[in-house]
Amino acid sequence: MKLNKGNIYLPKNRKSQPVKWLCICAHQDDCEIMAIDGILKGYYSKKYSFALVETTDGGGSARTGKFANYTDDEMKQVRIKEQQAASEVGKYNSLYMLDYSSKEVKDRNNDDIVADYVNIIKELKPQVIYTHSILDKHPTHIGVVLKVIKALRSLPKEEQPKLFYGCEVWRGLDWISDERKIGFDVSRNERLQKKILDVFESQIAGGKAYTKASIGRRYQNATYFQSHSVDSFKMISYAIDMKPLLKNPQLSVKEFALSFVDDLRNEISELIGE
Repeated sequence: MKLNKGNIYLPKNRKSQPVKWLCICAHQDDCEIMAIDGILKGYYSKKYSFALVETTDGGGSARTGKFANYTDDEMKQVRIKEQQAASEVGKYNSLYMLDYSSKEVKDRNNDDIVADYVNIIKELKPQVIYTHSILDKHPTHIGVVLKVIKALRSLPKEEQPKLFYGCEVWRGLDWISDERKIGFDVSRNERLQKKILDVFESQIAGGKAYTKASIGRRYQNATYFQSHSVDSFKMISYAIDMKPLLKNPQLSVKEFALSFVDDLRNEISELIGE
């Protein structure tokens, strides 16, 4: 497959079964934070596998400690190796590293990225796609999800995924109304979950305790999911269903996003009742 930018990495211990679960994310380690449901399913499945499309080059990462004096080019190489290591730990089918800058991702007119997404989706034919939530607060994450939506809307219905999830990274989804919130049971193999996050040493050394925060969020989601019953799961990862944006290509992304806020407002109003 020819990409406009970037390359394809095949892990040494890759699972070669057809890709059922695909994550499309902005940065190195976003996938391991938000798409652990797909990673675990691919890791344990005997029929299907998991793949990752990582969009940015990692050059703008925060750095301190032993990485404090690294140049952008040096950080890019570090981040590439870390993402490759995560793909080995998780036994991904394949890793697409597109090598775009955050500026390019946030450029609404940059369709090279959209074209790369389309080509990858056509090639892999995933049944499930995980990407950033349209409720995320990171501008580059929003840049990615808008391009993913544009790519999927350009495809015939039969080539679109059966399931399309927006996942939590830079904004939790615990506040979403329960009727619209999707909770993935990710209680299995906490050791693997920690190991796959710990490979991103440059981010942890940079002062971001992503492993503790991500595992903690999953525990928190499970514990605070229901107030009047005991926990059904040990760990939960949240997402929202973004398939309505594909079923109705005319549906405004902004209005769809704000509908979740309207639901919260109505729920709070009803509970207070004044």
